[in-house]
Amino acid sequence: MDYPGLLRLAERGELPPVLLLHGPDVQLLDDALELVTRCCFPEPADAALGREVLEGGDTSVEALVDTAATLPLMTGLRLVAVRRAQALPAKHAATLAAYARDPNPSTRLLLLADEGLRASRERRGDHWLLGAVPPSEVVDLPARQGRELAGWLRQRAALEGLSLSDEAARMLVDWIGEESAALLGEARKAALAGGPDNRTVGVREVGAVVGEHRVAGVFELTRAVERRDLGLALRTLDRLLATEEPMRVLSVLTRDVRLAWTVRVWRERGQTVDQIARMLRLPPGVVEALAAGGGAARLAADLRRCWEVERCLKSSGEPRAELTALVTALCAAR
Repeated sequence: MDYPGLLRLAERGELPPVLLLHGPDVQLLDDALELVTRCCFPEPADAALGREVLEGGDTSVEALVDTAATLPLMTGLRLVAVRRAQALPAKHAATLAAYARDPNPSTRLLLLADEGLRASRERRGDHWLLGAVPPSEVVDLPARQGRELAGWLRQRAALEGLSLSDEAARMLVDWIGEESAALLGEARKAALAGGPDNRTVGVREVGAVVGEHRVAGVFELTRAVERRDLGLALRTLDRLLATEEPMRVLSVLTRDVRLAWTVRVWRERGQTVDQIARMLRLPPGVVEALAAGGGAARLAADLRRCWEVERCLKSSGEPRAELTALVTALCAAR
């Protein structure tokens, strides 16, 4: 099951008796717990009686199953949630598997693991929880980056009544990173920067959070690269590197190259400027300027160059030299 599928089930009030959500997105896990809580307890007061939240490292599988098997008291359902479920000891995995095959129909057991449980470079094999819970009741949380993460941030902020501009969302992703809980927290702080009753968050409000000099510097760098003004671009880069992490500066440059490449590819495939503007949620004038900036092949080469610099920086390359060479190449005539 994917996360949108979970949302659809919750809307219909058809959550299965056992659910396992896993992935490093702590904010999505918190949102899922609140979603399931509202689904189980339409009256908030009932949650105090019927919801129990446990920590995976502080409980055993046997105790968890005993808790889940307990009948509700004064509520129609019970919700037993386990944070950091990956820390549950594997000693009695068969006990949890047996419960998942024949669960208590009056309990919803929600297992929340704040790391990916499938085999990967960091994990030799699947976590035992994936074998104990039926596949249809496992939710792999999406891994969002870049524009997708910025889009999620705008949608999530809107649920709290905040109108976050696309440019402000992308700026937060660039300067705060990809941890969704931190991004949402900074969006809330940015709203307060506009006043206690402010609900609109734009570049100015974000600038008050991340620092006006940082915002001005990164915009000056990207504008200089777009205009192919090498002298200004190098001077701005030198100033930014005095205070900012090289990887963060590189992420901004890479984002802009990727966006220009995407626009150019879509134009060459026959998409109109208006169509691309709607898909990317950009003003048509910006899309038109990006489409005229260079051919897809050249932009693809620029994007590969950004990735090469990223590999160099992660392999102990000299940041100032690598970024200076990159900016010089990006400012070259297209």
